[in-house]
Amino acid sequence: MKKTLIYTLFTSLLAVYPAFSQTQLVKNVHILTMESDAILKDQAILVEEGKILSIIPMTEASNFKASSVIDGKGAYVYPGLAEFHSHIPVAQNGNTQLQEEAMWLYLANGVLRVRGMIGHASHLPLKDRIEKGELDGPRLFLSGPSFSGSSVSSPEQAAQMVRDEKAAGYDHLKLHPGLEMEEFLAISKTAKELDIPFGGHVSLNVGLEASLKGGYKSIEHMDGYVEALIPDYSKVLDPKLAGPFTMLLVEEADLSKLPELVKMTLDTEAWIAPTLTLFDRYFGFTPAEEYRNIPEMKYMSAEQVQNWINAKTPYEEAGILTKEHVQPYLEFRNMLFMTLHQAGVPVLMTSDSPQVFNVPGFSIHHEIKLMSEAGMSNYEILKTGSVNPAKYFEEQGEWGVIKKGASADFVLVKANPLEDLETLKNPIAVVMRGEYFDKERIQLELAKIEDAHKR
Repeated sequence: MKKTLIYTLFTSLLAVYPAFSQTQLVKNVHILTMESDAILKDQAILVEEGKILSIIPMTEASNFKASSVIDGKGAYVYPGLAEFHSHIPVAQNGNTQLQEEAMWLYLANGVLRVRGMIGHASHLPLKDRIEKGELDGPRLFLSGPSFSGSSVSSPEQAAQMVRDEKAAGYDHLKLHPGLEMEEFLAISKTAKELDIPFGGHVSLNVGLEASLKGGYKSIEHMDGYVEALIPDYSKVLDPKLAGPFTMLLVEEADLSKLPELVKMTLDTEAWIAPTLTLFDRYFGFTPAEEYRNIPEMKYMSAEQVQNWINAKTPYEEAGILTKEHVQPYLEFRNMLFMTLHQAGVPVLMTSDSPQVFNVPGFSIHHEIKLMSEAGMSNYEILKTGSVNPAKYFEEQGEWGVIKKGASADFVLVKANPLEDLETLKNPIAVVMRGEYFDKERIQLELAKIEDAHKR
C-alpha cells in the first residue's frame, strides 16, 4: 500500500514539475518557424524526448527548468532542409561505411530529411538503425528498386513488383525510362490500390500527359516537359538528334503548349523535383576535370570521383556539352522551373546526390544557389526543403516547422537565412530528434570522412 502511494505521489509530481523529465532549453535564438516568413526574435526552444514542448520568449525563459541549457548566443534557427532526390549508397557485402558517411555529410550540411530515389534492400536496415537511434543521420523515406525497361518485363510482373516493394516496407516507387504504356498503367493501377506514391522519369513511350494523368506524384528533373513541347516527336525518339534529356532540341520547343502543360500539372496535383545542380554539373559546359579537386570532393573516394569524370567525358568528347548547346538548355530549364513555380506547382528541394559531382549535403547548397539565380525568393527556397517535403508525405506540422509538438529537428546558423543564403553552408549546430550536435562534433565527423578517402 505504501509503495502504491509513493508511486502515485511521484507520478503526480512529474506531471506538475516537468523539471523531473529530461528536457533541453536552447535559449537566446531568433526563430524562423517556416509557418510564415516572420522572425521570432529573442526566443528559447524547450525540447523533450525529441519533440518541441514550447517556444518561449526570453523574457519568460527563466520560469522553465531544464536538464540542460544551451546558449544559442543570438543564432538564427530554422527547421533544416531536405534532399528529396538522393541515391543512397548501397552496402557492399555488408559494409555500411559509405552509407554512414553519406548520412553524416547530410547532417553536417543541415539536411535532416532524405528521400532515396533508387532503392536497394540494404537501405531498409539503414533506415531502421536511424529510427532506433543506433546511428546518427537524417530521417529517410525510401523508394524501392526502380521500375525501368530493364527491370520490368510485362504488366503482370510490374504489378507484382509494386506489391513486393509495398510489402517490403518502401515508402515510394521510382520509375526510370524504358517503360511501355501497358507496363506503366499496371504500375499506376497497383500503386493506387496499395496507396503508395510513385514518380520519376517520364518514359518516352508513355509521355508526360499519361504520366501526370496516371498519377505521378513527382516529376523528377522536370523530365518530359521539353519532350512534350517538341512538335516532331520522332526527333525526341532519336537519341542522336535529341541528346541527353532532349538538350539538343530545346530551341524547337513550342512554348504555346506550355500553359496547357502547366494547367495539367496543377490539375493532377503533381510536384516537381528540379535537380538544377545535376544539369549544371553533369550536363553543364564546365569540363569534368575541373571538378576533380573542388573542396567537397575530399569527402568522396578517388574511385567515385573518377567514375563521375568517366560519366561526363563521353558527352564532352562527342561535342555535346559545348556552351553553345548547354547555355540555351539551362536557360530554358530555369524558365520552365520558374513558370511552374509561379503558377503554383509545388517544388521539392532536390540535388540528386551522390550523383555526378554532387556530394551529399554540399550539393543542396549548389541547388539553393541555382534556385536563387533562377528567381525564387529565399523564403520559397526554404519552403522547398522544409514545409513542402513534409506536405508531400502528408506529415505537415510534424516536421519541417518549428512549433509546439513538431519533431525537434532544426539548425542553428549565424545570420538570417531570409537575407543571406550563404549562412546555411556553415551550421553552428544541428539538432536531430532533440540531440544537439555542435560545430566541434560536425567538424570531427567531417575530418573522419576526409581521412578515410585521402588521395
